[in-house]
Amino acid sequence: MRRRSPVPPSPLPQRDGVDPVRVRLPQGMAWATVRDHLVERLAAGPGVIDGMLDAGQIVDVEGRPVPRDLAYVPGMCVWFHRDLPYEVPVPFALDVMYRDEHVVVVDKPHFLATTPRGSHVAETALARLRRELGLPALSAAHRLDRLTAGLVLFTVRPEERGSYQSLFRDRLVTKEYEAVAPHDPALPLPRTVRSRIVKERGVMAAREVEGEPNAVSGVELLQWRDDGLARYRLTPRTGQTHQLRVHMATLGVPILGDPLYPEVKDPVPADDFRRPLQLLARVLGFTDPFTGREHRFVSGRVLQAWASYEEWAGTPYDAQA
Repeated sequence: MRRRSPVPPSPLPQRDGVDPVRVRLPQGMAWATVRDHLVERLAAGPGVIDGMLDAGQIVDVEGRPVPRDLAYVPGMCVWFHRDLPYEVPVPFALDVMYRDEHVVVVDKPHFLATTPRGSHVAETALARLRRELGLPALSAAHRLDRLTAGLVLFTVRPEERGSYQSLFRDRLVTKEYEAVAPHDPALPLPRTVRSRIVKERGVMAAREVEGEPNAVSGVELLQWRDDGLARYRLTPRTGQTHQLRVHMATLGVPILGDPLYPEVKDPVPADDFRRPLQLLARVLGFTDPFTGREHRFVSGRVLQAWASYEEWAGTPYDAQA
């Protein structure tokens, strides 16, 4: 098997905590020029690519502007900064729980994506932390859904990231979630839910299918009350996309504020931060592979629907002043 050459470091600095885009020219393919490949691959239109090339915004490994007529060389890398659209600021604090020379642990609010993806780039936990802490090499060891709040582990040194990621891969991290959902007295709890979950590219919701289970979750009732709501402790044993949300919906007690399960709802305006998904990554524990230190962090956040359902439910968006 042919080993891929290592990725060279970017010749461009970050911008607002966001890395430049790197494009590697594929092997076994041939275009006359780098420009021709970028026009076809990026689907931005020849006028856009030509404008970027003429302005010196696309550079090679040495940071030199790529001319329009530069010959295509398979394996070559080029970099550029994309123009970022305006993003509605997420008006909630990102709390740093712990920081040392190896890791940063934060308590992420609802609505803030963990890492740049899709339309959420500068307004992400990673970009914010890079800017605010002055740590341009910071990276995420794992990821929480944008709509899920709670504890996230970031790594300070790129060469150490793989060791922390392996803790999650090898299930050496203690993870506990808390959720608010309807109470069903007929639902036997605690229980372990096992199913096979698939998430298709371009499809918003994951789904359960027949086959060998790849998703395992523990579900425990913590507390219930007369208004029909309950608090649950959820312990994922695996890490499939939307796993806890899918399993709670399958049990007939979907998590409050979930826009995808049990059915996909119409999207809300980008500046509508009401009714956050009532799912919180409450506990994160691990043994640091470099210091040997035992860590156990507990989120200080409170799920709003449990503290005050009326405040969480609020008023219709179009009725706000």
